[in-house]
Amino acid sequence: MSPRELVVLGTSSQVPTRERNHNGYFLTWDGEGILFDPGDGTQRQMIRAGVAASDITRICLTHFHGDHCLGLPGVIQRISLDGSPHDVQAYFPASGEVYFDRLRHASPFYDAAVITKKPLESDIVVEQCARFSLEAHRLDHGIEAYGYRIVEPDGRRMLPDRLRERGIAGPDIAALQRAGELNGVRLEDVSEPRRGQRFAFVMDTRLCGGVKTLADGADVLVIESTYLAEDEGLAVAHGHLTAGQAARVAAECGVGTLVLTHFSQRYDDPSRFRREAEAFFDGEVVVAEDLTRVRIRG
Repeated sequence: MSPRELVVLGTSSQVPTRERNHNGYFLTWDGEGILFDPGDGTQRQMIRAGVAASDITRICLTHFHGDHCLGLPGVIQRISLDGSPHDVQAYFPASGEVYFDRLRHASPFYDAAVITKKPLESDIVVEQCARFSLEAHRLDHGIEAYGYRIVEPDGRRMLPDRLRERGIAGPDIAALQRAGELNGVRLEDVSEPRRGQRFAFVMDTRLCGGVKTLADGADVLVIESTYLAEDEGLAVAHGHLTAGQAARVAAECGVGTLVLTHFSQRYDDPSRFRREAEAFFDGEVVVAEDLTRVRIRG
């Protein structure tokens, strides 16, 4: 099984800088490759990070502002060029479908990619499979926007000491997991409940109910922190969050690792975002840089 890992491809907001590309985030999860918000330059950032276009199985767009979607044409054309062996599911706000179609066919190319559109019209579990569910929840921005959340089903953690005590080893462990009982030994006797992992992705938004719904219990929360507290007025006016607001959400919602990103070009000292966040949140804080990798630990 491939590791569950986030690869950060870009961390700027509206204007890229010498150090920060436009948005782009690639999540590997049990053989799936989910690309979030491919802004301008994402295709090149994928090359730098060692992410192949054929790794992408799903594309999730939060909204259609350019720094979150203008890399889509190049990514889709690269999927065709590389002959990706699978279909790609694309999720986006339904009100922006016309923009998706324009981006999808922004220029002529040999179009061999199979992209299945999944427009969103309300808060919804958009996909449900054995390994995870993918949820979308509405956010509060200047245009229609959604955040995304991946939830693994709860399971059980096997306890090696108890397995040894009852003489269960090798293939018998898998047989016990499938059947729930083996030779008088119940699954509950040799295991304990394990909560499924959760990953949340929150981009451009003011504080709203959707932010907390997405963040609730997340092992990793990737969240915009465009501004610092000194510019909270700008954050409210333009539909964004401050680092402090993002950190308070993380603390209230029991987040494990807080990943801050989507920084305004007005700030040149990333450590200020860390200091502001750590005043409210005592978990792990990652101030994302381009090409940062965050492992989602079990």
